[in-house]
Amino acid sequence: MAARIVKADVSPPDRERIEARYAAEGLRPYAWGNAPGDRYDWHAHGYTKVLYCVTGSIVFHTRDGDLALEPGDRLEVDPGTEHAATVGGEGVLCLEAAA
Repeated sequence: MAARIVKADVSPPDRERIEARYAAEGLRPYAWGNAPGDRYDWHAHGYTKVLYCVTGSIVFHTRDGDLALEPGDRLEVDPGTEHAATVGGEGVLCLEAAA
């Protein structure tokens, strides 16, 4: 079980491009956001989590280390992988889907 990050290209995609990427994969994302410094406690999912950071920043904590996301970065978390998160200083807006 693992989590991995794919860093954005030189110019991060906007929300519409990210939504198009999800659509090309047959995934239906939902949007969520949080205020600066908000935290999520340790938890796991029974599905592959596919998440893009749209604006702001967030750090996902895994038992193997931290993964920092900025606009355009993609995170994939395998089923059963424990993770927590801390929102960055400007808050965050993410798009997330189950694969």
